[in-house]
Amino acid sequence: MPQTNPPEKVFITGANGFIGRQIASFYRALGAEVAGVDITATPEWNVVAGNINHPQNWRDALRNSDLVIHTAAIVSMNATAKDAWHVNVSGTSQVLAAATEAGVNRFVHISSIAAFGWDFPDGVSEDYPLMPNGNTYCDSKIAAEHVVLAAHSRGDINCTIIRPGDVYGPASRPWTLLPLELIKSGQFLLPDKGQGIFSPVYIDDLVEGISLAANTAAGSGEIFTLTSGEGVSCMTFFMHHAGWAKKTSIKTIPKGLAVVVTESAKNILHLAGKKTELGRGALDILSRHGTYSIDKARNILGYTPKVSLDDGMKKTELWLRQQALI
Repeated sequence: MPQTNPPEKVFITGANGFIGRQIASFYRALGAEVAGVDITATPEWNVVAGNINHPQNWRDALRNSDLVIHTAAIVSMNATAKDAWHVNVSGTSQVLAAATEAGVNRFVHISSIAAFGWDFPDGVSEDYPLMPNGNTYCDSKIAAEHVVLAAHSRGDINCTIIRPGDVYGPASRPWTLLPLELIKSGQFLLPDKGQGIFSPVYIDDLVEGISLAANTAAGSGEIFTLTSGEGVSCMTFFMHHAGWAKKTSIKTIPKGLAVVVTESAKNILHLAGKKTELGRGALDILSRHGTYSIDKARNILGYTPKVSLDDGMKKTELWLRQQALI
């Protein structure tokens, strides 16, 4: 796997997010200059405030970058189609254009395994045809990938797409903090006895996989799925959280009933002007019955996940205790 020279400057969109911050720390440790953009500025981390659809606010910070890693997105199962398209698709196009204008060597787009949807064969690989399913997050991720691949095929810029699995670890809101909060309060429910398949990837393994994809010549123009390589039941995954919350079990409910209950709760909260991730989309995530192949990343990039689920949960628990969250 021929490697390119490590980047001297890296620019990250969504730089204040869970994945963005970990990527930034990784490259800073390698000695790279790192800059980024997010909704709010973080001057000590060289992050400027800006909207990815308005490059005039952050274009100067991107200049002279060798590598752009695009993590910024609306990550919600309940976003409107208009909002999801505006950020996830139009925003991606704007970042691509700015990177192309600046002469960036490589553009790495962080997509999601949600692009596969919820109904796919076990061990699904990157060449599986994608089909929109009406979920705005899934559909906008598919459309954003199309924008990236089109830019690559035109020869505008060398692009690579990453589809992370279910990313967990310290500071992960969707798969660490939020489930823990809900389990503590007795509001966490799993559909169908928790038998849905979860495909975890510890944040450190994901970041290493992203760096391999960005720095391997053969990764240009390719899509890579990055998970731990193993699927576990949702019950197995979230019982770690239950243990942290000193609970001995997690409530379950038949999916059909869960859809009715959560959709009703979502509508009530929306009428009250409150945001929520309750609803069918969240239940679909927890009801998947297939896993994702990482053979392509293994073979082309030499990607080898190092953190087992037990070890990743121990690291996460240590962080939670240090933060006095458990």
